[in-house]
Amino acid sequence: MHAASISAWLGAIDFSVGSMQINLEIIMKNKLSKTLLAMSALSMCTGAMAQLQTGEIRVLLANHPYGELIKLSIPQFEKSSGIKVNVESLQESQLTQKLTTEFATKSSTVDVFMTRPLQEGKMFSKNGWYEPLGTYDFADYPKNIMNAASFGGKPYIVPLVTEWQVLYYRKDLLKQAGLKVPTNFDELEAAAKKLNTESVAGFASRGKGAAAVTQMSSYIFNYGGQYLDKGTAVFNSKPALDATRLYGRLLGNYGPKGVTSMSWENIMPLFQAGKVAMWTDASVFYGQVIDPSKTQIPVENFDIANFPAGPKTNAPFIVSSWGMSVANQSKKKDLAMKFLNWAASKEMAIKGMMGNITMARSSVWDDNVVRSKMNPGLIETRAFAAKNGTPVDRPYMSAVGEARDLIGELVIESINTKGNSTNLDKMAKDKVDRVNEILQDSGEYGK
Repeated sequence: MHAASISAWLGAIDFSVGSMQINLEIIMKNKLSKTLLAMSALSMCTGAMAQLQTGEIRVLLANHPYGELIKLSIPQFEKSSGIKVNVESLQESQLTQKLTTEFATKSSTVDVFMTRPLQEGKMFSKNGWYEPLGTYDFADYPKNIMNAASFGGKPYIVPLVTEWQVLYYRKDLLKQAGLKVPTNFDELEAAAKKLNTESVAGFASRGKGAAAVTQMSSYIFNYGGQYLDKGTAVFNSKPALDATRLYGRLLGNYGPKGVTSMSWENIMPLFQAGKVAMWTDASVFYGQVIDPSKTQIPVENFDIANFPAGPKTNAPFIVSSWGMSVANQSKKKDLAMKFLNWAASKEMAIKGMMGNITMARSSVWDDNVVRSKMNPGLIETRAFAAKNGTPVDRPYMSAVGEARDLIGELVIESINTKGNSTNLDKMAKDKVDRVNEILQDSGEYGK
């Protein structure tokens, strides 16, 4: 472009570089000064853009609704930051495997990644794979979910998505049966019995071994039990076994056929098809439950309520199912932090909330626009769990997968015997001994 043409084009606009703003209409006095200023401005622009284009980073995301939202929004981040983002999306177990392999072999070029605090957090932290996030402002997050995002008193994970256990139910079926929404385990069992028919299961929850462990956790907590206590397995205690028997009794008597092979992805379609009356699971599925394109039941017949209380308390799990961290081995930590700050920002969290993704930041739950569009039951159950909930939903240990497999065998035994297994106590003692051996092997026993 000719210098005179550049001058004419620039003459009517304000040009900004950093905090400096130059009104070219006022400054330019003659053709020569206009030409020189235009050339200078272009030079400054080129320099500023060169400074903005500070490099590129590698980001690993999960195949999760919020991971997809981040991925779709990356072009906006690249445009505003000048940072090139090389992004990869993987299924959750593949993501863990890939990160573990790369970090362990010290061959990784990953800068930022999504991570599951309760599934891999302890192992990643113990191996030094997370960068400490001491300068990040965590004031906007519930204290209970921060427990699993911190190790040794230092935060390493920014919570992204939170979930808590709730009761999904069919309003129309409860009304027809003259039942109120169950508020405790006795009412839940009585309602499941009354609602159970040949065509509709009175109750559902995950029954597939290891997958069921997270959902049985709230039952155990509400009986006053735990999976681990101070680094020691205790799920053979009377409260924990009473809860395991109740879980087996509910699913064995009133659950869908074949429930011991079912996780959430198998139960949700049954619930949407009108074949389940009540379902306890994570709140994160609410948006899918009421999706008119996926349900065969009018959405006004579905609702959500607080998880029922047990004989001891009501402290259902509330956890950060996904968070984001900077890789300790990253050579671009400043760029990585810019990406993390953007991906976990309140603005992005509001976008997530508007897409029915239950975000971890507390402030977005108080946003008037969000509240006007969100189901009141979801807001209420989250507030209850944030105040009263337990910040874990599985044994909190490095070898959590092995522990879940072992506890999952107890779940199946209890379901298959409808909670009446004469072998459950012995099985539980054997599994506890095995988990304690694993804790000893990893150096976590008694800690």
